[in-house]
Amino acid sequence: MANINEVAEVAGVSISTVSYALSGKRPVAPDTRRRIEDAVRELGYSPNAGARMLAGSRTQIFALTEPLRKDTHAPTHMAFVLATAVAARRHDYDILLLTDEQAQAGMSRVAANGLVDAILVLDVAPDDARVALARQIPTPTVFIGIPNDNDGLICVDLDFERAAAWAVDLLADAGHRSVGLVGQTETAYIKSNFPPRVRSAVLERSEERGVTAAHGTTGSKHAERRAARRTAGDLLDGGATALVLHCADEAHAAVLAEIDARGLRVPEDVSVISVGASFDTAALAVPVDTIPLVPEASCDLAVELALQTLGPDRPEPGVRLIPPTYSRYGSIAAPADTAGVADG
Repeated sequence: MANINEVAEVAGVSISTVSYALSGKRPVAPDTRRRIEDAVRELGYSPNAGARMLAGSRTQIFALTEPLRKDTHAPTHMAFVLATAVAARRHDYDILLLTDEQAQAGMSRVAANGLVDAILVLDVAPDDARVALARQIPTPTVFIGIPNDNDGLICVDLDFERAAAWAVDLLADAGHRSVGLVGQTETAYIKSNFPPRVRSAVLERSEERGVTAAHGTTGSKHAERRAARRTAGDLLDGGATALVLHCADEAHAAVLAEIDARGLRVPEDVSVISVGASFDTAALAVPVDTIPLVPEASCDLAVELALQTLGPDRPEPGVRLIPPTYSRYGSIAAPADTAGVADG
């Protein structure tokens, strides 16, 4: 990638003259400007970004790297894109969306050209290739998600472990001794960082509370209604009196349909709670208690941290976990056998 020194050499002028021509801060002779413009085109130099960098000013643009793959759950990902854009606009920043499936290519490009002030990273994988790149480029980078190797990085995420443990506590406190986790797709447990964290936390807290726990997925690469219903049915047949849902909105609907098809009621026969949903669980056929994933909370904090990286007091690297919240809609009750004993 060409730099301003090479532009100056090809145009036969000083670096400062190139800077003046590109920034417009001082007049430059027409013939000299023409030579500089020719050199810029010949070398493929990015003049606007280069001028801003040389002048030490900001671009007022953040890059948001969000690789779009065939297995991407678009509604969830777009909720985070929108939340990031809204947070950025509050600070007079625009978002440059990088959707390359080979995500590091877009990051390399904007960093090399100085097109943005900082980079925000979405859809973080456990072994994310963007981690190594973030350590190499000079552009400040903030991860919305937590890769396994996060040393020296700035990361923001919901405290999924605490959220999952809280869900188990709510069910255990209600008297349930057998719970089932209706989880994400099989691919999500390989490519995403948070589904394994939720699953581990559910199993660990269940063991601590003396609760039997089992789990299943909702499809291979995409959430499938049939797979979600099958998993829910298997868990109920296995003795679960309560279900923790950590899956897509269509999978939530499928689980509720399976419960209804069995002639069961929520919460009288089966208690249900959702963990990490970024959609409105109150709008489901049966409103479901939720410990939600709120895109605005993560994205607002990520943007704030990105802005801080541009100032004199840069934030320390580390993981910032957002405390979970709980919204109650009446989908948790004591197990039917326990309630019967209590009523007698």
